[in-house]
Amino acid sequence: MTHPADQLSRAILEKGTAACVGIDPDPDRLPERVRTRPGCHAEDVRTFCLGVIDAVADVVGVVKPQSACFERFGSLGYGVLEDVVARARERGLVVILDAKRGDIDSSAAHYAHGAAAMGAHWITVSPYMGPSTIEPFLEAGLGVFALCRTSNADSGRLQALDAGGRTLAERTGEMLAEMGQSRMGACGLSAVGAVVGATRRAGEVARLRALMPDTVFLAPGFGAQGGTLAELSPMRRPGASDAAGLGVVVNASRSVLYPKPVGADWQAAVRTAALDLVRDLSALEHC
Repeated sequence: MTHPADQLSRAILEKGTAACVGIDPDPDRLPERVRTRPGCHAEDVRTFCLGVIDAVADVVGVVKPQSACFERFGSLGYGVLEDVVARARERGLVVILDAKRGDIDSSAAHYAHGAAAMGAHWITVSPYMGPSTIEPFLEAGLGVFALCRTSNADSGRLQALDAGGRTLAERTGEMLAEMGQSRMGACGLSAVGAVVGATRRAGEVARLRALMPDTVFLAPGFGAQGGTLAELSPMRRPGASDAAGLGVVVNASRSVLYPKPVGADWQAAVRTAALDLVRDLSALEHC
């Protein structure tokens, strides 16, 4: 079994970019050309998401389907999610399942089995209940991105609290780094990653990187949420010489999925938006 961090690094190196496209289908924003009936149906979501993957597969190496966007449709939506993961894998993409699981170890083992069986390479998790709730995912062969300092505006209500001289986010980072020491890949990165928003202040991000030098940061919030290269730059691992060595995966969803103007060929517009994301991130390697 290939180590998750090695898979991720190889995908980033092959495409030459740390960009990740989030697959977050919004029923109210689907292109008219994929709507087959009034309102929105799981089959329309399937058409859209598979079309997005085909549009970006030669541009980025990583995609991140948001499970909630599919689960809203019940069993039909879950089937669509399975198809989306399968198509991504067929196109050679690394799949981060954005499910934010977090439960006791016995329950986590079931979640882990389901994600691995679906074909995900990585999964997002909540670390709030401790290391034992994360370990079942690692034992299933998955990489994990644990919530650490997230991009939503009110995350500081908990994550920025003082916890004995460090913030709660920093204490979380210490725990993740410790867990990752025995989960290192040949690429020098751990299978235990951290979600650190691209909307956070540079100084705060730099402290987290110092605590987690060999951790992959999944950085949401770039683009539509206002994250910039200034916030991303401190996420870089010191001495990184290529996109794979940065230790960062930068996710963008809305800015790629719903570009304006769309025109007649919505897939071409999505691909152009993905290329724009890659261009915008190209400076990160040299910051």
